[in-house]
Amino acid sequence: MSPHPSSFSDQLFFKNLDKNQVTKHVQNTLKSAEDGELFLEYRENEVFALDDGILKNSSFDISYGFGLRRVIGEVAAYAHSSDISEQALKRACKTVETISSSGNVNLSPNPPRTNQLLYTEANPLTDLKTQDKVTLLKNIDQYARQKDSRVKQVMCSLLGSWQVVYIIRADGSWYQDVRPLVRLNVTIIAAHGTRQEVGTFGSGARVGYKIFTANNSWKNAVDEALRQAIVNLESQPAPAGEMTVVLGSGWPGVLLHEAIGHGLEGDFNRKKTSAFSDLLGKPVAAPGVTVVDDGTLVDRRGSLTFDDEGTPSQRTTLIENGILVGYLQDRQNARLMNTKSTGNGRRQSYAYAPMPRMTNTMMDNGKYSPDEIIKSVKKGLYAVHFSGGQVDITSGKFVFSTSEAYMIENGVIGSPVKGATLIGNGPDILTKVQMIGNDMKLDNGVGTCGKDGQSVPVGVGQPTLKINGLTVGGTHL
Repeated sequence: MSPHPSSFSDQLFFKNLDKNQVTKHVQNTLKSAEDGELFLEYRENEVFALDDGILKNSSFDISYGFGLRRVIGEVAAYAHSSDISEQALKRACKTVETISSSGNVNLSPNPPRTNQLLYTEANPLTDLKTQDKVTLLKNIDQYARQKDSRVKQVMCSLLGSWQVVYIIRADGSWYQDVRPLVRLNVTIIAAHGTRQEVGTFGSGARVGYKIFTANNSWKNAVDEALRQAIVNLESQPAPAGEMTVVLGSGWPGVLLHEAIGHGLEGDFNRKKTSAFSDLLGKPVAAPGVTVVDDGTLVDRRGSLTFDDEGTPSQRTTLIENGILVGYLQDRQNARLMNTKSTGNGRRQSYAYAPMPRMTNTMMDNGKYSPDEIIKSVKKGLYAVHFSGGQVDITSGKFVFSTSEAYMIENGVIGSPVKGATLIGNGPDILTKVQMIGNDMKLDNGVGTCGKDGQSVPVGVGQPTLKINGLTVGGTHL
């Protein structure tokens, strides 16, 4: 049972339905399965986007529906509908009953209960009036232009969602969660002569919009986006070759998320398609490297009171002092691998079945100050922000593009460089970590993770890291 009252679900899902009858349908359909659930979802989404002082997009939509899943062994049948009615549910029950077992099956135990409450249940979309949201975006545009004459274009947006989920399991037990989420994005194009460069900054959390208006905190987003754009105006072509790379704290943890995190998800390891398959208990990183996934951080973008199967979120250690000690699991893959779910069964919406996904993935602190790390580098690259990347889960190979980076010369951060890409192998990069900073921080709440066509909000984080012998792709040889 969730800490939330059932009134939300009664109003949203059972206004025209008999809850007891729905529960009976679920029980009858899943009684001969190993696992499964009815997942009901109601979601409100809105977007306000301003471009050069003009409101280019203002949208609001409501989506709701259900997904019914029946699991036997490695097979899962899934049916979903945007029509929350008894007729639609009956059709879904017949659909998922097409899979059956050749022998006796035992229903998996329910997830444990939780009383944790990691975020408010208030609807963030009602936190500010519509005109106040538009005014906020216009203030961002005006502030950026007044701050620096080199600003040529300002694009900013507010995004908000309010999601209510209600899960009914095979024995009739229910779990409910109410999930707010907001985000502010600012992009600035600055120009000097014929050269133009971009700076971006975003922030968000599972709170209301007033997080951006309190103490005019939105100005910090503008200042940071403008700073990045100006830095890039002064940048030189990045050199290419193998060199020492220092990754900044916070958002650079996206490299950890992509290059390593996905390879530690249970489904890839059960199917032995991950570069980390069959390596539990073995060293996969340099001593001192500890990587965790923690979905219990209050108000964080990637946090969940419980996952989309009803399992409470937890802090899961994946790599401890260089040793691989665990994977991220949903219920199905955990059962097939003879372990327990880690609360990482997530789905984009009712239209998708859950699978193992990250929440807030980060590397723990080490013992070195950022200054000590920089001073230890004779010549290398200091990567502060990334704009994107890609990774091959099977091989672990990755390519990441920096959006803000500097050269390090004789222990001093030097001139900014543009066009630097980091090329390497996920498992290999962990073994090349030489120094771990004591300044671990999380990103500002903007992460979105894609996997098999599904996107979910996530968080990343790390301290400053020194990595030896990483390949840097650049435009200056």
